[in-house]
Amino acid sequence: MTIVEFEKVLQKGESIDTEFKSWVKASSMKERVALAVDEPIAFANSKGGTVYFGVEDNGEVTGCTGNYDLQNIVEAIYDKTRPPLFTEAGEFEYKGKTVITLSVEHDGTTYATTDGRCLRRLGKNSKPYYPDEMSNKYSAVQNPDFSGQIIVESTEDDINKLEIYKLKEKLKARDPESTLSEMEDMAFLSDLGLIKYDAGNLKLTIAGLLFVGKEQAIHRMLPQAEVIYLHYSQSNLEEYDVRLDMTAPIISVIDRLSEKIQDANRIVNVQVGLFRLEIVDFSERVFQEALLNALAHRDYQNQAAVYVKHYPDKIVIENPGGFPEGITEHNIITHPSVPRNKLIAETLQRLKYVQRTGQGVDIIFRDMVSSGKPYPEYRAYNDAVSLSIYSAIDDVEFVKFVAREQNLRQRNFSLFELMILRYLTDNRRISLAIATDLIQGTRDMAQKSLNNMSRDGLIEVSGKEYMLTAKTYEAVKSTVEYTKDRSIQYIKAKEMIMEYIEGNGSITNEKTRELCGFTKQQARSALDKMRGESLIQLVGAGRSSKYMKSSETR
Repeated sequence: MTIVEFEKVLQKGESIDTEFKSWVKASSMKERVALAVDEPIAFANSKGGTVYFGVEDNGEVTGCTGNYDLQNIVEAIYDKTRPPLFTEAGEFEYKGKTVITLSVEHDGTTYATTDGRCLRRLGKNSKPYYPDEMSNKYSAVQNPDFSGQIIVESTEDDINKLEIYKLKEKLKARDPESTLSEMEDMAFLSDLGLIKYDAGNLKLTIAGLLFVGKEQAIHRMLPQAEVIYLHYSQSNLEEYDVRLDMTAPIISVIDRLSEKIQDANRIVNVQVGLFRLEIVDFSERVFQEALLNALAHRDYQNQAAVYVKHYPDKIVIENPGGFPEGITEHNIITHPSVPRNKLIAETLQRLKYVQRTGQGVDIIFRDMVSSGKPYPEYRAYNDAVSLSIYSAIDDVEFVKFVAREQNLRQRNFSLFELMILRYLTDNRRISLAIATDLIQGTRDMAQKSLNNMSRDGLIEVSGKEYMLTAKTYEAVKSTVEYTKDRSIQYIKAKEMIMEYIEGNGSITNEKTRELCGFTKQQARSALDKMRGESLIQLVGAGRSSKYMKSSETR
């Protein structure tokens, strides 16, 4: 492990796969070995993880001291567990302190201590793991995708036939050409991977339970698959006035909550030429994509529920489980999809609830930006993620501009183009570096979007930055602001040119372009304007021409 990687672990803190243990506070080596046995068992019975010895609960590194033998620790874990647990041990130095790591993987086997204790990780704590929670619940033939695992105790009686009918009818409406909906019910479920046969007996997978299971079956076999809706009024934003607890199939939850949100929606009419654009508080498509993402990517081994908090000005969706490895709030738009529950994500795709896995975030951002609303707000915690989507329209003129331009060009702006245009309406200028960070993409992605908009006459180069063209300014701002921006640009360029001439005696058009980040025409315009103000004079002609201080200013 590198120092940078370790510091990220310290910053993230304890979680479902990370535990800090003090070495110096343990009274003896015997106590340390006992801790070294319990925590790896809890990780092995969950998702796997690493124990960091020499780190306090608050992340302070106090180190491991004294005489110890890593091999003895590993062997002690092996000898004191049943079945014997293999542990990968390591150590490294951090700011002069030694840190020991003990890592285990989840291999589907249930482990216990030789004296009969069994533990499992819950959030950032290790809890007792009782027999009725163990392998009699899920198949011993483990699937790395939790949603694809077989529920051993499930039977055909746990299937809600009405849910199958609803899925087929919705698929027909979404994809009339699909032949999947014409299949016999059990063949339909089998083709989707929602049921499997174990020793000749029909069993539901986790995904199957969540799509077609009866509510009482979900409550019995996966009670944490709960969605709790809370409504808050304008007069009291601290205490909810409506609560709805749902342990129901995914599509039923989506339909029921979408209906509640739509019933409470207000509409803002935006006139665009001869057309009227209706913008609701919360787009059904945005809300559904956000909730689908939460249900598809939540951690179903975490006992917490998904919360949907409905405020007058925003909806906050909170789901258990942090972002998958590698995804953060700062790359969520462009990072390749990492489905936590692969079978659930694939089922949503095949039922045409999503066009492709991982596209939901793009849709949420696009709809929010084109509607003139604030960006979706993601917040990541150790064991949870929240998403806030807002109802207010920040910029009606921007909404009108986007609608007109897309209609005129008969194409929709890309998400990156929309984000850059929105930034420019608020901040006047943007550099390539800022554009790259804004779209969460590569430099080439940002440059391509800037080039496309430059070619379409929406933006123009201004020095080393980009700004809206006069035509675009007229649509979303004002000609006064455009002129003001251009004037400021000229004033800055004039100061740099005069300072260069003071130090070097003269300046060329080429050097002006390099100095100010101008095009050839922009440099010529600035230099001509300075000549008109009698600040500089042209000396020579052709390639040997250069500009010097005017005799009037010497």
